[in-house]
Amino acid sequence: MKKLFVIMALTLLPLIVLGQQSSKQQPLKVIEFRDNVKLPLTANERSQIDEVYGEFAEKYVYNNPFRLMSIKNILRNRVVIERISNNGKKKDCTKLSEVTVFNSFNKDLERDSDFNPSNFNPLKYNFQFHSRSAAIYQVDNTDYYIVVKSQYQ
Repeated sequence: MKKLFVIMALTLLPLIVLGQQSSKQQPLKVIEFRDNVKLPLTANERSQIDEVYGEFAEKYVYNNPFRLMSIKNILRNRVVIERISNNGKKKDCTKLSEVTVFNSFNKDLERDSDFNPSNFNPLKYNFQFHSRSAAIYQVDNTDYYIVVKSQYQ
């Protein structure tokens, strides 16, 4: 019986040790918001939130301080629209038409028919807002690129 116990212990010990090893991925940094996130919502930001969340905006955004700060951070600091007309600087990336619309709360939400950078609502699309790295999307048939910066930068 002792031999069986020793054999099992020696067999299982390496498996237990291997299972305890941590992954090589770096731990996530603490998300730090800029001071501009503490400022009140603008009328435009409120309308963007209302457009996407509809009747659920109060419950899921306005009454949730961290989510509200995260959305303000997205709208104010993390989404940048750039125009790149130089063919040498253009990037091969996902097209905006390939990104699905975020209609979890508002089933009537539709993709923009025309792109206008001054009134573009990034909340309408399922961008990778919570990934570890930045993401770039090209607006179809234009020189515009949408850069979504990582929240961990």
